[in-house]
Amino acid sequence: MEGGRERELDTREAGGRETGGKRERGDNEDKAKLRELAKLPRTEKSSITPFMDLPVDRQVVSQLVQFKPFPLQGRHYDLDTTEPISFSLKSLEELLSWKPSDADAFNIATTPLAGRQPPLQSSRPKTLVCHDMMGGYQEDRFIQGAEAETAFSFYHWQYIDIFTYFSHNLVTVPPVCWTNAAHRHGVSVLGTFITEWTDGAKICESFLAGDSSFRAVADKLVQIAQYYGFDGWLINIENMLSESAVKNTPSFLRYLTYRMHRGVPESLIIWYDSVLETGELKWQNELNEKNSVFFDSCDGIFTNYNWMEDHLERMVSQAPKRLADVYVGVDVFARGDVIGGKFDTNKALQLIRKHSFSAAIFAPGWVYECNEKKDFRQHQGKFWSLLFEYLPTHSVCVLPFVTSFCQGFGKHMYSKGKVEEVKNWFNLSAQELQPLFVDMRSEAVENGWVWTRGCPEDAWNGGSSLLVEGVIPASRSNVSVRLFSVRVPAPPKIFISFIYKLEGVSDVKVALEFKTHHAPFCSFADITAIPASSLRPEPLSEQDSMMQQFTQRCGSWTLEGWQSRCFLLELEGCLLEDIFVNISQVRPDEQEGHFRLRIGEVKVQRLFHC
Repeated sequence: MEGGRERELDTREAGGRETGGKRERGDNEDKAKLRELAKLPRTEKSSITPFMDLPVDRQVVSQLVQFKPFPLQGRHYDLDTTEPISFSLKSLEELLSWKPSDADAFNIATTPLAGRQPPLQSSRPKTLVCHDMMGGYQEDRFIQGAEAETAFSFYHWQYIDIFTYFSHNLVTVPPVCWTNAAHRHGVSVLGTFITEWTDGAKICESFLAGDSSFRAVADKLVQIAQYYGFDGWLINIENMLSESAVKNTPSFLRYLTYRMHRGVPESLIIWYDSVLETGELKWQNELNEKNSVFFDSCDGIFTNYNWMEDHLERMVSQAPKRLADVYVGVDVFARGDVIGGKFDTNKALQLIRKHSFSAAIFAPGWVYECNEKKDFRQHQGKFWSLLFEYLPTHSVCVLPFVTSFCQGFGKHMYSKGKVEEVKNWFNLSAQELQPLFVDMRSEAVENGWVWTRGCPEDAWNGGSSLLVEGVIPASRSNVSVRLFSVRVPAPPKIFISFIYKLEGVSDVKVALEFKTHHAPFCSFADITAIPASSLRPEPLSEQDSMMQQFTQRCGSWTLEGWQSRCFLLELEGCLLEDIFVNISQVRPDEQEGHFRLRIGEVKVQRLFHC
């Protein structure tokens, strides 16, 4: 029956034998009563009560159970797959009526913002990435991941400070997978509040009408950021404002910034260069006296992209004490009269850093949208390697940390070196701590070079490993490749595990190397004569109790070429600064040595018990 199902419970017991005639008479009587019952209206009462007249051992209970399908909310669930999704808010009414529901819990970031050095609030020039790709909310909208052969991803986190998720909807809430991945690397995440064209002007006239209306909008923006766990907003007003609306805009920014700072520590409100203090929509491509009132009311300004060096020179005197709060925009698509863009974006970065400003790299998804998607990793690596010179890195400053270098997507799913599942998958929430990347192929010294990259062809855990490939020149016996920048006081004992495999014909040895800060009281156990610089610990033997505890804890596995090494590092008064992998030739013989090293896992943790 549509909308319900009929459930029957036969409680007839099998106890005692009956004669054939007696059973037949009883069956006939029961059938007669059932025929009478069928004539009754089908209600819960009438379908149960007549059975009371039957003998207890012959009762049949019939009950109609009604149910209605639970409607999926289009905002929270994909209507084709029914899977939970991230979303935006498209109207002022939707924003002002926003309240968290049970379905919203899917979108709450589970990874808090990791500590980092230097802190975001330092005066050092910063790098902001504004992700605007294909309208937003692509495969990344699926909170539990998607099966995607080629999807855009980002993993150069150590080189940036702020990640902004952008779309042309009124309120862009960053998909939770981006917040989780960014926070894991100490990178702050901003959503976008944008108004555009005629409809945008109407929205601004409404919410900028007075104190109560703009405070209501600001309060909702703060609540949304707090609830979903991201770190602030890019405010982008790209329509003309009336005299009264523009007069209230600085007050709106000051109130929003104040409330965000109180509600979310280390949060940011950044203004986009568009509207002037008169309300006119006219991009300035710089910070000047016409838009400084908005800059003075929040944490920074993101300039438009059509600037020349003379714009930068003028800005130096405009905000001499807040140069790092000026994010000079760079459009990677190179639209309009711009410097750089595409694979020449480094030309824009060179000028921006020359004048000590922060940079806002807009739409780096160009490498995905406008190039062969099957070659995405290669194009992504090329684009960012050209910028490394102009991107100050930040350091990991917490222990323990562990990474298998999974980039949040792949062609297989691995566990302890074995393929667990064969399929294309994408889930940035599964991305693990990413290293610093190196590409020295174009600047090979004495025929030597090093190239590091994520590789999905084999892995220890997740979907990819770190591939370190290169040539040791004949003039050198070894090469050290920096994997991580760290800045953390070293505990007295540190336990390190390192899982890797050598591929091809490689006559080399592999070891981890740790660099320490030159602290006056830093010393290594049993090596007190060596000044604080770097240390290459010897691996523990397989018979060592620590090694046995590690292997027991990891369980049994088939190595399939993977090698595991454990180290116990004893320090006193030191500050860990860098982690390297050192590759050395076994028999230096004046010939260059090629190597192909795959790193599956690095784990660094405090040791509390011997």
